[in-house]
Amino acid sequence: MFYEDRNFMGRSWECSGDCADMSSYMNRCHSFRVMSGCWMFYDQCNYMGHQYFFRKGEYSDYMSMWGSNSWVRSCRMIPMYSGNYRMRMYERDNYMGQMMEMNDDCDNFMNRYNWSQGCMSCHVMDGHWLFYDQPNYMGRMWYF
Repeated sequence: MFYEDRNFMGRSWECSGDCADMSSYMNRCHSFRVMSGCWMFYDQCNYMGHQYFFRKGEYSDYMSMWGSNSWVRSCRMIPMYSGNYRMRMYERDNYMGQMMEMNDDCDNFMNRYNWSQGCMSCHVMDGHWLFYDQPNYMGRMWYF
């Protein structure tokens, strides 16, 4: 449930699935409740811009959490998944260079694999993955 104002006030809109453009439902969004599941919210329409991961809970002033003046403009529900997780990460663009296969969480793969430049391309084979641009699950994130 999305609310135009902080603390779950103002006009509200209930969303039960993916929405590429929330502007036809609300002018702005300053608070929301995630009733079930996990979601990715985006600060631009069509699932673009910065991505933010949220799970079940109440977020009365999420903009303070983001440290931003942007509000949610699109959202995508992350489907439940109970299988194996597998992904290949490459040190160069276009699946070139050294490759490492991952099947679990890693709080700092640059240290684990001694990659100084980080991951420049990846191929998700199984599951859903969140990438962070800083160690220890910090910084900007991307959903794959």
